[in-house]
Amino acid sequence: MPDLKRIAFALALGSVGGGLFYLAHIPLPWMLGALFATMIAAVARAPVLAPSGMRPAVVAVIGVLLGSRFTPEVLTQAGAWIGTVTILMVYVVAVALIVVPFLRFAGKLDWTTAYFAGMPGGLSEMIEIGEAKGGQAAPIILAHSLRIVVTIALIAFWFSIVQGQVVGRTFVAHGVPLSWGDAALLMGCAVFGSWIGIKLRLTAPTLLGPMILSAALHLTGVTASTPPPLLVNAAQVILGTVLGCRFYGIAPAALWRAGVLSIAATLLTLVLAFVAGLVMRATTGVGVDQAILALAPGGLTEMGLIAIAIHADVAFVALHHVIRILFVLMVAPLAFRLVESRWGKRGDR
Repeated sequence: MPDLKRIAFALALGSVGGGLFYLAHIPLPWMLGALFATMIAAVARAPVLAPSGMRPAVVAVIGVLLGSRFTPEVLTQAGAWIGTVTILMVYVVAVALIVVPFLRFAGKLDWTTAYFAGMPGGLSEMIEIGEAKGGQAAPIILAHSLRIVVTIALIAFWFSIVQGQVVGRTFVAHGVPLSWGDAALLMGCAVFGSWIGIKLRLTAPTLLGPMILSAALHLTGVTASTPPPLLVNAAQVILGTVLGCRFYGIAPAALWRAGVLSIAATLLTLVLAFVAGLVMRATTGVGVDQAILALAPGGLTEMGLIAIAIHADVAFVALHHVIRILFVLMVAPLAFRLVESRWGKRGDR
């Protein structure tokens, strides 16, 4: 089947999955439904292909949406976040010290692969650096892809089922009605923000660039509008489809083994996030729910969408995820250099 037809089939399947999850009243239905429908099809080797070319535009829309949550009131809270950022950095180090050895011994991965598979950083960055350092690409890709999927599912389940919170099935517009002028401003944030992010070589440029421009416009009161709900829900379907199609060609046995390992590693990470959240609440007064969303390594885009769904402080969540990704990106390669020679001497890289 030609690539265009495979992409169209994947998007249609993702839309059906999202619709079924919506009818079943499952939280974040458009993203989760599309993700699981296309993941099942990909593992079954159905003719699906990720619409990867659409991802930058989709992520830019979500970046503008996240930036719209940076209201003027956020500036009054920024000073109190210094303490929570410190707790975040300690938490990231704790995750690395616990999850990396777990993947090494329980997953029987070599140290280099386990190191970059266990670091709670961005998927593409950890894959790129891990391969450059001699790690195996497939386990790193599976570990991070499944970490995001498992985290999204568990977090959504926790807030919806365990805590009984209302996790919206559809995005509800926030702010003033969207005028043509506001639409042009938001479109400019998406287009020029992506261009600036790429030029500055930001991590996740098509997300962070639009988010920063959108945040600047909303913080200064230039606009208070957000992208329309239909566009946001469509973006979630495309994002879920891209995530689900990553599993194409993976043998069910390999996926099962990696899935069990990933669930265990993700649970360890979320337990640490919960403990760090309790520390945040005790020291800074931040709610545990909000702290978990800020700490859970499920991806900035995805955790931002959940934060919107449960009406959490999106600015707080987004800022901490950006810092987590940048912190891992800067520290992980440096720390690897310190321990690489030791692993090499042991002969168990």
